[in-house]
Amino acid sequence: MTSTTYREAMRQALREALTRDERVFLMGEDVGRYGGCFAVSLGLLEEFGPERIRDTPLSESAFVGAGIGAALAGMRPIVEIMTVNFSLLALDQIVNNAATLLYMSGGQFNVPLVIRMTTGAGRQLAAQHSHSLEGWYTHIPGIRVLAPATLEDARGMLWPALLDPDPVLVFEHGTLYNMEGDLADGAGEVDIESAAVRRPGEDVTLVTYGGTLRVAMGAAEELSASGVEAEVIDLRSLRPLDTATFVSSVARTHRAVVVAEGWRSGSLSAEVSARITEEAFYDLDAPVARVCSAEVPMPYAKHLEDAAVPQVAEVVAAVHRLGA
Repeated sequence: MTSTTYREAMRQALREALTRDERVFLMGEDVGRYGGCFAVSLGLLEEFGPERIRDTPLSESAFVGAGIGAALAGMRPIVEIMTVNFSLLALDQIVNNAATLLYMSGGQFNVPLVIRMTTGAGRQLAAQHSHSLEGWYTHIPGIRVLAPATLEDARGMLWPALLDPDPVLVFEHGTLYNMEGDLADGAGEVDIESAAVRRPGEDVTLVTYGGTLRVAMGAAEELSASGVEAEVIDLRSLRPLDTATFVSSVARTHRAVVVAEGWRSGSLSAEVSARITEEAFYDLDAPVARVCSAEVPMPYAKHLEDAAVPQVAEVVAAVHRLGA
């Protein structure tokens, strides 16, 4: 085991991919000389050179479009977008091109493109840099959406994503980059199809992903002290959803709370709640509850930002309201 951080695990994954396949290259704003906006690619320019670590102009539509073209031409591009908010400038390329070309070409053209971007609040970066919009992308057929929440997933999701013949979006929560822990020296590829049970329990199911996994785990620990054992499900793959894992959990615990940083209205949390209701309705002893962000543009002030995003106490209170 080696002590490392989420950021370093992501860098290891990038280094491995660049080493294993000469078709792989990284492109985006400040990924080269600056080392990446969040220092994930620090040192890779010196190691692999400017042909494979490419700084781009500040035009998301342009460099995402270039990534699509490179993928169509046989390369395996990794495109980094600084934050999910900025990905909106490339929506046409992602939604109308990358996600549709396989279907519109009658199966002739795959787009093996990986797009990495930071998501989420908690860093006092205000409304234009802090929203959790990954749920928008889970609405789109033709793409896979991943949310690594652990060191193992940060290290192991990239290579399987690159092997996918279709576009993959990887959402990295900004508060996770400094997360420290031990990672096995031989850590490698992980399953990108299935959700994971991060903590077993029998009284209530907490369904979460990404940055709110820590919140759900903290709530589970606090609940345990009062005699309530919560099972924590980390979705990991947001599209497609591994419905079977969280539905089977709810069938055993009979209660469910969905914990997600996105807004409630029209959200991924609403989709998870709907699937539980559709497939496990008669197993429920209480309605499905949700703990989500306040429906406001993310505040800059620290105390307001904290008030706007899910906290441990809110999850604990939601569980108790279900009678657990």
